[in-house]
Amino acid sequence: MASQSQPTSEQLLERILSSLSDDKAEDVVQIDLRGKTAIGDYMVLASGRSTRQVAAMAEKLTDRLKQEYQLGCKVEGKDTGDWVLIDTGDVIVHIFRPEVREFYQLEKMWMPAGTAAAPSTPAAEG
Repeated sequence: MASQSQPTSEQLLERILSSLSDDKAEDVVQIDLRGKTAIGDYMVLASGRSTRQVAAMAEKLTDRLKQEYQLGCKVEGKDTGDWVLIDTGDVIVHIFRPEVREFYQLEKMWMPAGTAAAPSTPAAEG
């Protein structure tokens, strides 16, 4: 069911994280930008295993946000699938292929010093 009001940045963040999880995004990191910049309240970085997965995750995310919140997003890079930028207004989403993410290292630019280690990976199941 579609929401009648605009979501808060926190609601939007939760829906984005849920969508990325549903689509098997890897190494998802969220960065709180409040008080640091005016570009948005949060930034989300995630990886996909291939250009096809990166583009598909971006497509599904924007479709879900449009369907649930009537939210039109600005999208860059979906055609190549190496790095897709989705600007929802309050939350900026970057979906990368792992090699591209490693090259640009946006986590190091935006996270506080000492916390920009490699993205957390799930504990080995066994």
